[in-house]
Amino acid sequence: MEKQFEKLLDILKTRFENNKNRHENIKWIDVENKLINNKEKLKSLFEMEVTGGEPDVISFDSNETCYTFFDCSLESPIGRRSLCYDSEALEGRKANKPKDCVIEMTKKMKVELLDEEQYRYLQSLGNFDTKTSSWIKTPENVRKLGGALFCDRRYDSVFTYHNGASSYYSSRGFRASLKV
Repeated sequence: MEKQFEKLLDILKTRFENNKNRHENIKWIDVENKLINNKEKLKSLFEMEVTGGEPDVISFDSNETCYTFFDCSLESPIGRRSLCYDSEALEGRKANKPKDCVIEMTKKMKVELLDEEQYRYLQSLGNFDTKTSSWIKTPENVRKLGGALFCDRRYDSVFTYHNGASSYYSSRGFRASLKV
C-alpha cells in the first residue's frame, strides 16, 4: 500500500499545482504533511481517485485545522455511477437492481456525500457535470417520501432536481468530500 500512497501523493500534488484557483493561499507541503500522518484519510482519497473522482483540495479551515477535498472530475466519477440513493431504495427494487447505492458506498469509502451548498461551491470553481449529474445529500423529509436530490450544470446554470431514490442512470453518480 505504501507504493500506492506514494503514487497517489504524486497525483494529488500535480493536480494541486495545476489547479491553484481551487486553493489560493494553501501550500502543498502543508497538505502533504497532514496526509503523510493520516493513513486512513489516504485510503479514502485513494478510493476517491480509483473510482474516478480526481480529488483536490478546495479549502482550509483554520478553526478545525483541516483541509477539505472534493471530487473535482469534470463529470460525475465514472466508477460511482448507476447507483440508487440508499439501501432502502436498493432493497425496494424488485428487478434490475444496481450494483450498490450511494449512501453505502460513501460509508465504505469513509467520505461524505456533497450537499447542495457544497455542490454549488464546487461549481463556483469550474464547470462540472455538464454531461452528467450527481446525487447530493437529501433532506430527511424528502427522503421519507421516497425522493432524492441530484444536481448538474446546464445552460451555464446549476440546477437541483428530484427523482425517486430507487432510480439509477449510467450518467448519474455522486461526488464526495473528505476532511483531513
